[in-house]
Amino acid sequence: LTTVSIFTAKADHGFITQLSIWLWFTVLFANFAEAVAEGRGKAQAASLRAARKDTMARRLKNGHETSVPAPALEKGDLVVCETGDVIPADGEVIEGIASVDEAAITGESAPVIRESGGDRSAVTGGTKVISDRIVIRITSEKGNTFIDRMIAMVEGAKRQKTPNEIALTILLSAMTLTFLLVTITLKPFGIYAATDFSIPVLIALLVCLIPTTIGGLLSAISISGIDRLIRRNVMATSGRAVEAAGDIDVLLLDKTGTITNGEPVVTDILDFGFTLDDSKSIVNLLQLIASAEKPSEHPLAQAIVRAAEAKGVALLPVQRFLALPGKGITAYVSNMQLSIGNARLMQQHGVEVTAEAQSQVATLQAQGKTAMFVAINNQLAGLIAMSDTIKASSAEAVSQLRADGVRVLMLTGDNAVSAQAIATQAGVDGVVADVLPSEKAEQIENEKLKMKNPPPPSIFNSKFSILNSPSSAVAMVGDGINDAPALAQADVGIAIGTGTDVAMEAADVTLISGDLRKVSQAIRLSALTVRGIRQNLFWAFFYNVILIPIAMAGVFAQYGPILAAGAMAFSSLFVVGNSLRLRQVKI
Repeated sequence: LTTVSIFTAKADHGFITQLSIWLWFTVLFANFAEAVAEGRGKAQAASLRAARKDTMARRLKNGHETSVPAPALEKGDLVVCETGDVIPADGEVIEGIASVDEAAITGESAPVIRESGGDRSAVTGGTKVISDRIVIRITSEKGNTFIDRMIAMVEGAKRQKTPNEIALTILLSAMTLTFLLVTITLKPFGIYAATDFSIPVLIALLVCLIPTTIGGLLSAISISGIDRLIRRNVMATSGRAVEAAGDIDVLLLDKTGTITNGEPVVTDILDFGFTLDDSKSIVNLLQLIASAEKPSEHPLAQAIVRAAEAKGVALLPVQRFLALPGKGITAYVSNMQLSIGNARLMQQHGVEVTAEAQSQVATLQAQGKTAMFVAINNQLAGLIAMSDTIKASSAEAVSQLRADGVRVLMLTGDNAVSAQAIATQAGVDGVVADVLPSEKAEQIENEKLKMKNPPPPSIFNSKFSILNSPSSAVAMVGDGINDAPALAQADVGIAIGTGTDVAMEAADVTLISGDLRKVSQAIRLSALTVRGIRQNLFWAFFYNVILIPIAMAGVFAQYGPILAAGAMAFSSLFVVGNSLRLRQVKI
């Protein structure tokens, strides 16, 4: 209306032009953040689609291989996958046996064996072959693969407004309606009093009456909070994410890559006293094991080699190497036969496994470790154990969160024994193991339902002295493709910066350094941000309800306009002052 008035008004063109420019600037600035938020959901799904589109498949037809994009595969097609290849679509192994890394999908850190026949033939698109060669028959229809279902879950996740957003919407709506009615009635009153109130003037009055300091300047508080987080290596996608983080009561943590480092390390080496050149040293045994495992591309083998290199152990040449998927490896080092693997491999080579060795393996497995027997020349020589170790900062981070009144749970696709071992070290309140990606999202929804009837707030259960609110939120921290639906479903999704792009796209907050201790800092800063917002709401209410009506009523006839302008300036300065003060508060 003001833009049209520039060309239709008979006078005051300069005033109307200035007014129009400021209104357009306000509208565009206010809607920019909303446009970014709406585009984020599309970006999440686009990231998943890109991952699927970029995958190439080696389709086998009439004995010849051709390279085709993964989305072009149809049900029944045969695909060849070798070491390093990404499995292009859901299917079943019809030929061969291989180790497959499914961490990005299931969260399980240890690779699994997939072989033709039996109940271990199913493979999932997006997983990676890390050893050997397999032929896969595609079993999924176009548009119904695991990645497609993940896209549907991400796009279908609904994120509820935070209580502060709802309260702000109600307040703004009520005030806007009230002042709109006040402004509209001035037109007929002016006609009756022979005074012409032009449309631009009425619009200018309406803008002054509506709490513009809330709708426009409150973004300064959120921007300040976002900037403060960035300086601490925490990236928030919006001010809403910063605000909602202060209401977190339940935090669910993924295990692999979030609480743990995401890669196996050697934790135990046991020497059973095998005599080799009158030496029984662990270093000598590690040298032989690492030398034998050197040709293997299996993550556990690579962990053993890294352990030897870290100790400065020189590796010996390997005369012959044979990988036996599902059992272990056999290699010849310095004219000695080394067999490293599970009990099935020992039985195949006629190695006697003592009751003591079996007991030690059971003890190690109860601690969530992967233990392997080591035999030299078909004689049991020792054990080597590995596990995905907990990050140095995880236990401290969980302790900080619990001190802040946040209940911390761990979600993982890993087995219950390994999960419980990590949960005990981290000190979480509970653990849910063997969960699929869709079940993680369901767990988020279950926690939300529990929050619908929280206990009454009191001074004894408030999380922070600066913010005692009955509102609550459920947050999720993850790093893998399998975590994306849960991150999108949570009130606050938090991604690990060292994880997958899909997880970061689905999240509201990203921990750039991957340090879980930043979560507690983000929650505390969010609480400070919300306090600043509520203080600004109070002053905006005071300004709109008391000072502006006084000025309009003409109580201070000559100084009424000055008082109104001063009230607006004071309210704006208070908002900016709170933003600057927020940058200086220690958390």
